[in-house]
This record gives sequence, structure tokens and C-alpha cells, in this order.
Amino acid sequence: MRGTDETSGSLFSYVDLEDRIPARHPLRKIRQVVNDALASLDEDFDWLYVDFGRPSIAPERLIRASLLQILFSIRSERQLMEQMQYNLLFRWFVGLGIDDAVWVPTVFSKNRDRLLTTEMSRKVMAAILAHREVAPLLSDDHFSVDGTLIKAWASMKSFKPKAEDTPPDDEGPGGPPAQNYVSDNQAAAANPEIAPMPRANHRSRNAEVDFKGEKRSNATHASTTDPEARLYKKSPGAGAVLCFMGHALMENRHGLIVQGDLTQADGHAERKAALDMLHRHSPGSTRKLTLGADKAYDATGFVADLRQACVTPHVAQKVRHSAIDGRTTRHKGYALSIKRRKLIEEPFGWAKTVGGMAQTVYRGVERVRSRFILTMAANNLARLPRLLGV
Repeated sequence: MRGTDETSGSLFSYVDLEDRIPARHPLRKIRQVVNDALASLDEDFDWLYVDFGRPSIAPERLIRASLLQILFSIRSERQLMEQMQYNLLFRWFVGLGIDDAVWVPTVFSKNRDRLLTTEMSRKVMAAILAHREVAPLLSDDHFSVDGTLIKAWASMKSFKPKAEDTPPDDEGPGGPPAQNYVSDNQAAAANPEIAPMPRANHRSRNAEVDFKGEKRSNATHASTTDPEARLYKKSPGAGAVLCFMGHALMENRHGLIVQGDLTQADGHAERKAALDMLHRHSPGSTRKLTLGADKAYDATGFVADLRQACVTPHVAQKVRHSAIDGRTTRHKGYALSIKRRKLIEEPFGWAKTVGGMAQTVYRGVERVRSRFILTMAANNLARLPRLLGV
């Protein structure tokens, strides 16, 4: 049963949270936009809950709490609940009264497959962008796209051959062999004056592994921690890591993210996700759009798909064999798009330094995608107070 999102004051409380928050605090404008956006999703929330049973935590409060965790770089939901016990600002933003009990962290785990999903994250982002104060800030014609790597919650030691049926050997090269402990205990049994030594855990949980000379690829190996993570690198000088690939579509007027996605990392993921996000944002559009991108998108098939969709490809040219010719580069708009597209690196940097997406703590494409899209929505919210002149 869906719980209500009504805030009731306490009979014996002398603390009014509304008076404790400064009038010009940036969270006031953010909370106003979030509340209006969540109010527009009321029917969507109703579909997720039945009409009987014990009332649950209000979905609006769970989403506000998730946005708060991203905005304030809180590393875990358990720590978020701990801080909400004593932080009046957090209580006010989420909608809890001064005497209301804070729910247990497992509430997020139980609602992750129902409420904190990719579909709901996309609806929250769309509702924020459709807000009456936010919509005039967006450009309808000019966009930029890019991708970034999100490190998976998996160690390189978990990347093992797929056909390996034998149990993992956790003994590191520096760990003492088991027979040393057995011989010590045997010596203690033979000589009563020697106290028996406790049996040590010689099977280390973080054993040393030497990968030198071993050929590993996604075709033959997979992570036992997160099988959906892929070994990949974007730049030639970097080392390959287990990761996912996050994608964002940005409007060029103020640099707000209008679409987000996350896929498994491979060489074609960026271009495929760019087309999917563009069609999702402007389905069947007859307007002449432009799309700025870096050299990774300079591919003949991708450029042809953009032209077929009536999108002008403002893609940075490769030195050799470029699919972008003079009919595109001769216009002034091309140079403007090439310059503006670099703004998309700022949301990616914010997501990794503030939003906690440098390395995700979730496993599986679906859960990481949901969190990545919500982080992109939180990045838009963080910029709204300044854009709206608050």
C-alpha cells in the first residue's frame, strides 16, 4: 500500500523546520522543483502500489532521499539514514518532521526493483525538465553527446576464465602453507608445555595474483563479482578496467542533460546509445537538429544514420578518413557546436567527484543505469539555483 506524503507537526515540538532553513538556501529552489516534478508523477506512483495492506514509505520521500544522497556525496544509504537522525536540513528536504522516525536503510534495497528503476529515473528527469521554470532554459534544436567510463564494483582479481569449474585458489604467494600450522599444533600435542597455536585462516580473501603474461579478454573471461561488467579502455595510454559506459545527451544552451543512458562498454556503445537517446528525446521530430560530438563518433554509418534522421552531424573530424565533409564544416554553426560540446565533460566530472559515480557501488547494468540517470538529474538540479538567479 502506498504511504502518504503528508507532513504533520508534533504536538510538543517547538522546532519548526521551515523557519530553520535560510530563505536564500539553494535547496529551497531545488526542493520546490523536485516537489512539483514528483507531484506530476502521482499517477505513476499509484500504479506501483496496491490499495490494501500496511502503508509503505512514501515514494516521494525515497526519491528525495536518493537525490539528497547524490547532492551531498553521501557514500551509502546507511550513512544517509544516520545523518538524517540529526541533520535538520536533510529532514526538511526529505519531508520528515522533527520527531518522525527515520526508516531503516534496507527500505532502499526493498524498493530498488519497484521504485528506484531506470524507467522511474527517466520519468523523474523528464518531469524536472518539463517544470515551468526549467523548460524555458532548454534548447530544442542543438545538442551534444558523449560517453564516459563508470568503474564497476568488481576487482580485477574476479576477472577469471569462463570455463573455469575448479574452486578459486585464495592462497597468495606470500601466505604461509597450511602444514606449518599443523606441525605447530602437533608439536604442542607432543609437548604439553607448549601451548597449542590457533589454526590461522591461511586462505586469504584478498590473495595476491600475478597477471603477467596472461591473455585476458571479454570473450574468454568474466567477472565473478559482476558478470555484466566488461574489460575496456577508451584512451590508448590508459589501462583497461572492469567498467560500464555512461552516456549523456546535453542541450547546448545552458548545458543541461536531457537524456542519460548506461550500457556495457564496447567500441560501438557510444554511437548506438547516441541514436537511442536522440530518438527518445525527439521522437519523429521534423525540426532540423544538430548534434555535436567528438572524434569517436566520426564513423560513416553513424553520420549516415544522423542525416537520415534529419540531424546535422556536428562531429569533430578525424585526421584521416573522416565522414564529415565541407557541406557541414563550412557553416558557422559547426564551429559553435564543436566549442559547446566540451561542456558535457562538466556533468561527467560532477557525477564522478560529487555524485559518487567514479566507481559505482551497484552491480548489474540495470541498477547502475538507474543510478547514473538519477545522478544526471541531480546534476541539473544542482545548477538550477544559479541558472534561475536564486
